[in-house]
Amino acid sequence: MKKISFAIVLLLVVLISSGAYAQCEIKNRVLADGTMMYYFEPAVFYTTKSKSLKINIVTDKEHYFIALQPTPFPPKKDGKKIKDDLIIHLANSNTYKLSHYDTQYRHNDSIMQVLYLIDDKDIEAFSKFEANVAEINMAGTDFIRDYQFKLHKDAIVKQLACFLKKEEDK
Repeated sequence: MKKISFAIVLLLVVLISSGAYAQCEIKNRVLADGTMMYYFEPAVFYTTKSKSLKINIVTDKEHYFIALQPTPFPPKKDGKKIKDDLIIHLANSNTYKLSHYDTQYRHNDSIMQVLYLIDDKDIEAFSKFEANVAEINMAGTDFIRDYQFKLHKDAIVKQLACFLKKEEDK
């Protein structure tokens, strides 16, 4: 009986620790200019039959970005015109403006990703408060969207916590 109890406890410890590790599974890729970027798999923040929005944090270890993957997305010639900033409303009832950084088409143009720079002074707020709403003005396209987040509202908080913890551990 003691062996079975020990095995169950050991199994629970392994499952709990692997679950905690999976939440901080940081991936990386090298960009064409040689910059190493670190990121998480995007989390679905909003989804309906007609549109969805995935979000994740991307960093070069110097700056932090919010990467948006809206669906549907405009063709490349229109999508490259997207230059407006992103407005995010956090659970602290404050609104934050993130500067547009880059619009990318990836995986043979099957995914559009728009990067917005998080201002250094706002990192603390984004690491503490859930995201509630994103206002995305996709200038040059036929759609301007507001997303009321329904799913994984704390994904930005969790992903930033992983990155910031890694930096503290150094």
